[in-house]
Amino acid sequence: MVLSMSYSSRLKYMSLGVLVLQTTSLVLTMRYSRTLKEDGPRYLASSAVVSAEMLKILACTLLVFMENNLNVRAVNQLLKEEIVNKPVETMKLAIPAGIYTLQNNLLYVALSNLDAATYQVTYQLKILTTALFSVSMLGRRLGFYQWLSLLLLMAGVTLVQWPTESEGDSEQKILSAGSQFVGLMAVLMACVSSGFAGVYFEKILKETKQSVWVRNIQLGLFGFMFGFVGMIMFDGQSVRQSGMFQGYNIITCTVVVLQALGGLVIAVVIKYADNILKGFATSLSIIVSTLISYFLLEDFNPTGVFFIGTVMVIDAFLYSCERKPAIGSTIKV
Repeated sequence: MVLSMSYSSRLKYMSLGVLVLQTTSLVLTMRYSRTLKEDGPRYLASSAVVSAEMLKILACTLLVFMENNLNVRAVNQLLKEEIVNKPVETMKLAIPAGIYTLQNNLLYVALSNLDAATYQVTYQLKILTTALFSVSMLGRRLGFYQWLSLLLLMAGVTLVQWPTESEGDSEQKILSAGSQFVGLMAVLMACVSSGFAGVYFEKILKETKQSVWVRNIQLGLFGFMFGFVGMIMFDGQSVRQSGMFQGYNIITCTVVVLQALGGLVIAVVIKYADNILKGFATSLSIIVSTLISYFLLEDFNPTGVFFIGTVMVIDAFLYSCERKPAIGSTIKV
């Protein structure tokens, strides 16, 4: 019994480490890859999104094989039954897949214009959008403390984005402000799309008993199609001139792998971790991203206002997690 509790405790702390590592490394490597100056063309964000979808499909297919003891016939029958023979159920996933594809492209835009620390804190607004969509689409009820934590979250993000006086010529200030505005709009749109797509996908999962990995294969197929069409529409000329994988290097490949496997890793990790642990992981990730942005990437100068806003966001996240078990939520059927 003692050994079992010790093993469970180790799994929880391993989960904490994996969540922090995945979240932090994705943001930092994506930011570094978008600001790295090197000879030749920079890699296309649309291409990276398509590559990540392809890798996610392969990873989920492998997991389906493992669930079925590597039985090729059983997997073939399962995929045919769930994807081909149920076109209506499959088409339902076209909506969240398209939104997720848009969101992934927006994250590249955001991290091309915002430092990792500011992005990390601002992106926590997805908690607010998810909560609002959960109330409207799933019929959930939020308690007083949860609404309070959401207000605290909004106040913290507002402080993080509060303009500060900086040295430099006026032209550079205008360019910097314009770039930050583009990044902020991209993050806000990503938060809205993330909230809606996440709740919509949750609703679909609750209505069926299908394997989550099969659902992710369906999402990946639509995501690949939408992403490929978007790449041809917006970057078609660059693809024809230099190829789809132009500008790829080890950093780019790392970003693609982290983006593809990130959600799958979190899905597995959450099985062993509770909501409070996830909150601590997110908070630690924000702190680590801030420190690395300041000391290593040197693209971020924290201010007192930013520090206060970050503390408010972290407090809101942890406060909501700690109060959640005491608050009942209902789902209308």
